[in-house]
Amino acid sequence: MEDQKKRQQEQKRKFAWWVNPSTVDLVGEMYRSDNCASRSEYIEKAVLFYSGYLAHDKNKAYLPQVLVSTFKGILDSYEDRQAALLFKLAVELSMLLHVTAATTEITDEYLTRLRGRCVQEVKTLRGAVSLDDAVRFQRED
Repeated sequence: MEDQKKRQQEQKRKFAWWVNPSTVDLVGEMYRSDNCASRSEYIEKAVLFYSGYLAHDKNKAYLPQVLVSTFKGILDSYEDRQAALLFKLAVELSMLLHVTAATTEITDEYLTRLRGRCVQEVKTLRGAVSLDDAVRFQRED
């Protein structure tokens, strides 16, 4: 952050550089896609980025720290969202199980056999179980 403030206070200097025409064309095509106001701004950002990449051996904490904080933020929000959805699903499933248990008489033997069938079905279908399949199975018995 301190380096960035220092760079903003510095006066810019003009200098000559020798590059292939295709590189100049590439800069001309790409600088707007990075919301840069000029080709110079694009080139400066590219030099700073590449310099940071090359210096990662000297400052190993830079890149991992940036990546870790970025990934942590993404994963934290994803984890919170998934946890909330799983909780809601577990509540609905619990309600369904209690209603089913209260309204049907199932023997222990049938329940054990059904559990084995359901485990196999979920493994085979990778969780894509449908009510239609369950109804067809129940009608077969």
